[in-house]
Amino acid sequence: MIAKRLQPMASHARRSYVELMFQVMGRALQAISEVDETTRTETRELPEGFLFEMQVMPNGPKLIVEHTGDGRLHFHGDQAPRPVDLSIQFKHIAHAFLVLSFQEKTSVAFANDRMLVDGDISYAVRMTRVLNRLESFILPKLVAERAVKEYPANLKLPEKLINAARIYLKVASNFVETVRA
Repeated sequence: MIAKRLQPMASHARRSYVELMFQVMGRALQAISEVDETTRTETRELPEGFLFEMQVMPNGPKLIVEHTGDGRLHFHGDQAPRPVDLSIQFKHIAHAFLVLSFQEKTSVAFANDRMLVDGDISYAVRMTRVLNRLESFILPKLVAERAVKEYPANLKLPEKLINAARIYLKVASNFVETVRA
């Protein structure tokens, strides 16, 4: 009886967590493209104006970022200014929660058929590498190793800490700007 009452609350909590994580991830993707040359090198290969979406199917939470040129990404929130070029979609909120709470690697979620890709696979692989790099910077190493396919062996603690601080500062600044607007 109690379990039936708690189920909707757990579902609502998962959805709220996924929405928050998409807000943080979108802002962090924009931030990492501003502070990390390796990320910019990766995203320069995307066409200018390229729109990337990550969402929960069918009409769940989402994040949208745009490549604005020179490897820079811009977070659009959950509203695309035009049709997206690439969409990575979680089939269920529970699947998104597993990945975004770092209980399951993105690569494992793909292998377990929990996600779909709508768009060019090579762009999806590129964006997944960017997401992995972001997680490697902003998460503690123990958590990041659970979240990414392969933790970068050449990522040293000083670089990790400096870039993480810069990314978090930009994310926080972006949240403050959004609240003021």
